Amino acid sequence: MTPWLAACRGAVGFLTRLPASHRDGDWEAFRETPTAFPLVGYLVGALAAIPLLAADTLPSPTVAFGYLLAVYAVTGIHHLDGVADLGDALVVHGDDERRREVLKDTTTGVGALLSVSLVVAGLALAGFGLAGLSILEAVAIAVAAEVGTKLGMAALACFGTASHPGMGEQFTTATTPASFVAPAAVAVPAAVLTWPHPTAAVALCGALAGVALPWLWANRHLGGINGDIFGAANEIGRVAGLHLGVIAWTLS
Repeated sequence: MTPWLAACRGAVGFLTRLPASHRDGDWEAFRETPTAFPLVGYLVGALAAIPLLAADTLPSPTVAFGYLLAVYAVTGIHHLDGVADLGDALVVHGDDERRREVLKDTTTGVGALLSVSLVVAGLALAGFGLAGLSILEAVAIAVAAEVGTKLGMAALACFGTASHPGMGEQFTTATTPASFVAPAAVAVPAAVLTWPHPTAAVALCGALAGVALPWLWANRHLGGINGDIFGAANEIGRVAGLHLGVIAWTLS
């Protein structure tokens, strides 16, 4: 049981801003246990969804703003740095080598500003959509999207190839494709939160699709993934999962 606790402590420390005790070996346990990604996804999704409980009493814009604040209060903003770096790399003129250089550059360009703005606006608008649903459905979608996002990060670790030594390599070299079975099993309950309606499953799969976007781009243009891609995937996956979940419920 100790390795699992260590992995979860490491995941909480890496994926959230929640206070958690840290012990030697937690980071290594987390790297080797991709199941910790979706497990922490349940925690993050549930905590961030707390403002949605006021959807029946407060105006939708207020609830949406509360959800936006809750997400970043729980997770912090360090993953947005990956969105910013990816945004600059996307818009830069030049070949793939130039894109790799820009991705490592600490200068903030217009691509970074636009990409971060789009992600934050997308999250706020998703919160507005959630505020228009019943509380149970809204919370279910929020949790499913977060678990799906973290499952996508586990997939990056299990199936991805690092473009160079660094944060990405620490995850990809510590796991194998077979390691993905356990996190996928852990994520299944999130997909049936709205059973028999498939909304939660759509939100979870939508988050996975959102994670796939920067992953595919990185494989094509960077030769693999790195820490910035992990961060960008986390933010993009969440927004995609939330919007697709809201759309699925609205169209039902």
